[in-house]
Amino acid sequence: MIEIRIDKKLQEACPGLTLGCIEAKVKVKQYDAKLWEEISNVCNQLTGTMIPTDIAKLKNIQEARSTYRKLGQDPTRYRVSSEALLRRVIKDKGLYQINNIVDINNLISLQSYHPVCTYDQSKIQKSILFTVGEEGEAYQGIGRGSFSVEFIPVFADTAGKFGSTTSDSERAMVTEETQEILLCIVSFNGDDKMEHWLKEGERLLLRYGDGEDVQTRLMKF
Repeated sequence: MIEIRIDKKLQEACPGLTLGCIEAKVKVKQYDAKLWEEISNVCNQLTGTMIPTDIAKLKNIQEARSTYRKLGQDPTRYRVSSEALLRRVIKDKGLYQINNIVDINNLISLQSYHPVCTYDQSKIQKSILFTVGEEGEAYQGIGRGSFSVEFIPVFADTAGKFGSTTSDSERAMVTEETQEILLCIVSFNGDDKMEHWLKEGERLLLRYGDGEDVQTRLMKF
């Protein structure tokens, strides 16, 4: 399995940091009707039970925002990806449909209220550091152009930063050519439901991603 280490600076800012990691072989498809039906049901439930002001009251969002502040970043300017997804859905702006693997990523995030990051294993190294972006650092974000990663949690390998809990890079993105993935569910509060979210991720990858050799692990720092 891919080695993941955590930088001391990030650990000090978030003592409860927990990662739920899944590695799997998958088949990427543009669209899966049954998967999108599951996603639509979750979105309808969210819009029917929550309003935008409820998002900031969610424990998982509060802890993520707190960590961003400790690192020196404004969490209302650079929102954690789970909050951005929730805001989009609850404001009834619709959810982007990308491909089955990215859609699974987003579904887990909407259900858990945690940022979920998924990468093409062929585009990253086998040793990863979960760290904090330095001042002035940036990469080419997916659909964003140059994206600043300063003072936010980021994943890095020997080639540089490639993903974050706000927005991921083009370098490691999942495409139709992707065959193996690393999926990381990031909890800033040691969520005791992480085992459940790992099982949910495994279920979704097996059912909608033709997942094979699925391996899960829980990492508490």
